[in-house]
Amino acid sequence: MEPHPAQLAALVAIVEQGTFDAAARHLHVTPSAISQRIRALESAAGQVLVQRTTPCRPTAAGEALLRLARQTRLLYDEARDALDEGARERLSLPVAVNADSLATWFRPVLGEVATWPGAMLTLHVDDQAHTADLLRTGDVLAVVTSEPRAVQGCVSEQLGVLRYRPVASPEFAERWRRGRSFDWAAMPVVVFNEKDALQHDHLVERTGGPASPPVVHRVPTSADFREAIRLGLGWGMLPEPQSAPDLAAGRVVALSARSRLDVPLYWQRWRLDSPALARLTDAVRAAAASGLRRNHH
Repeated sequence: MEPHPAQLAALVAIVEQGTFDAAARHLHVTPSAISQRIRALESAAGQVLVQRTTPCRPTAAGEALLRLARQTRLLYDEARDALDEGARERLSLPVAVNADSLATWFRPVLGEVATWPGAMLTLHVDDQAHTADLLRTGDVLAVVTSEPRAVQGCVSEQLGVLRYRPVASPEFAERWRRGRSFDWAAMPVVVFNEKDALQHDHLVERTGGPASPPVVHRVPTSADFREAIRLGLGWGMLPEPQSAPDLAAGRVVALSARSRLDVPLYWQRWRLDSPALARLTDAVRAAAASGLRRNHH
């Protein structure tokens, strides 16, 4: 099958806007025209591509075409910009990144993209172990992920290592100190969300058994997670760029001088000959070179 660009644009609009009517308004056509384009696309594919729910969602087959549609849109936008420099078409750059990276080493990328006329950066924030899922579904064109194996149709390169350390406020640490160590099994812990396994993994390492602390606080933003630890809500694994200044100032203490967790991070992106994607990749590489540790093997 060879989908028509207008059909692919309709598919993207339906998924991004949530309904056929909203997609029609977004593309400045009638709802009937949107329905006809999707019916024609589904007829050519021989299967249903869009679940008519609220909001509308792509089927598994629809996800494959959705990725093609977004790749096509990126290339068309770049072509229009190259043919008419003054037009400055809007260029959509959806990217998935983990919250700790966004709060630390990734920030210079935002400043770099700010200098690109017409570029629209859309960030999806998720755990580094799950961002690659958004690449598989075509929701984003690139991701920062802990998954080294390239998603089909993509390329993967290692950026470096984000180091984490178990820390707590000085008062919290003294309260739970037991001799030269701490009461790891009983200490309240702070986690980012239900996907955050860093504290759990460290606790298993410390106790040598199942990790089930009696009190688990969830604080789902990177800045507030750091602040919760500084205020003594519980202990947690802070990334080195955040913990280093707090450790130096005495606002937090390391619960173990030798304990650390290095999380390798990778940049995965569509395998496309796209100037915008190449430029974005260069910006991410530069930021990683300044803000991440090198991986020593």
